[in-house]
Amino acid sequence: MTDKVFDADGHIIEKDRELLDYFDPPYRGKEQLLSASFFPTLDGWHRQATGIGDGRQGRESDDDDAVSWLRLMDRTGIEQTVLYPTGGLGEGLIKDADWAVALCRAYNNYLYENYIKVSPRIHAMALLPMQDAEEAVKELRRGVKELKMLGGVIAPVGLPFPAGHPNYHPIYAEAEKLDCVVAVHGAPAAGLGFDFFTKLIQARALSHPFSQIIHLTNIVFEGVLEKYPKLRILSLEAGASWVPFLMDRLDLEWDKRGKRQAPLLKKKPSEYLKGGQLFFNCDVKEHIIPTVVSMVGEDHLFYASDYPHERDQEETIGFLRSREDLSERTKEKILYQNAKKFYRSN
Repeated sequence: MTDKVFDADGHIIEKDRELLDYFDPPYRGKEQLLSASFFPTLDGWHRQATGIGDGRQGRESDDDDAVSWLRLMDRTGIEQTVLYPTGGLGEGLIKDADWAVALCRAYNNYLYENYIKVSPRIHAMALLPMQDAEEAVKELRRGVKELKMLGGVIAPVGLPFPAGHPNYHPIYAEAEKLDCVVAVHGAPAAGLGFDFFTKLIQARALSHPFSQIIHLTNIVFEGVLEKYPKLRILSLEAGASWVPFLMDRLDLEWDKRGKRQAPLLKKKPSEYLKGGQLFFNCDVKEHIIPTVVSMVGEDHLFYASDYPHERDQEETIGFLRSREDLSERTKEKILYQNAKKFYRSN
């Protein structure tokens, strides 16, 4: 078994002051923009405040730069990483489409200059302004062709339509043409039915997997995977325990009313979920990973550090390697081979 690790989902902590100089005109350098946060708050939860008292206070942004990332990678055996936003995961909550386009371009410019150009071991995904599908197509193309990004990330919570809606199909068509991945990465809990919770722990327990369930249900039943058979979609930061449940639920509904309400599908939804177009991160402590492997396949699961939100990479990597209920081949695929393959990284 190789000691190498491919981190399929790390993060940066973007800061408005740093992003300001990466806007296109007329926004570039306009100090008055700093009077309000560039990205909306994710959902009203102050995630730093909830960490006070458990050793996490103030740690996330202490050493968030490319050099610190490389230091972590050298220490943990991570050969390559793919970076995603933090505040930018609230992009779907932006109401002004023009601002969404400008901000996504600035974020992508910043990421390229400050991370991608620093080292070939650091990759990233273009943040897509889904409020304007035509501009999202352009930004995906620019991100891949000009900024050397590995694909595009959709921050779906807050958008007017779920991720499989026909309005967004041109984005998937472009991703297939570019032979790049599209990632669906949740974070906000707003609008998912959890707004009455009064503690973050309750919203966090459900928001990430439920967001994936909602959007992948729509992606499958709207025929996205049938229309674009070479498209690769990543499900991020939700684990994989829910995937067998979703396979059964979608199949049950398809048996009852699939011909009328999902006419584009040519096979059962579960066949699409395990058919090689969808990939899922797995939490190293999920007890039912062996079940997921048996139902979905060992080629469709991958490791994600979530650094710097999660700091103990040596512990999590070591825990997965120590599991006796997974074969050495399966662990190697999860930790390294699968992500390297579906990202098409050299």
